[in-house]
Amino acid sequence: MALDDAAKDIVERTAAEEWAQARFYSVSGTGDELVTMTGDRVALADELRDSNTVVLVSTTGENAEAAATIGAACTVRGIMTAGLVVTSDGVANEALFSLRPHARILLVPAEEDDLFELLKATRA
Repeated sequence: MALDDAAKDIVERTAAEEWAQARFYSVSGTGDELVTMTGDRVALADELRDSNTVVLVSTTGENAEAAATIGAACTVRGIMTAGLVVTSDGVANEALFSLRPHARILLVPAEEDDLFELLKATRA
């Protein structure tokens, strides 16, 4: 799930690969609604129903409220969460602060390829 525009670009490029079960989204508003890569809007609760892992991708720290909403929804459902803080200059403070409370696994600083490798490792 992409939390900002630059993260959405990363998620879109990763989504272009062939995946077995992975689904890719950007967040909308407070995180209760997600946007698919084709632009369809879907409810977070519906998409979490069959999920066992959620990966949050951030580059800027935007949408901290959405990260909190998604993180809380995953926690009550027992869904494993991972966070990737992808920055080009190694400065990740805002993104780190917005993801840290909501990700059991946190990669900082992460590179774009780390999303691909993480999904591959989880057989997504």
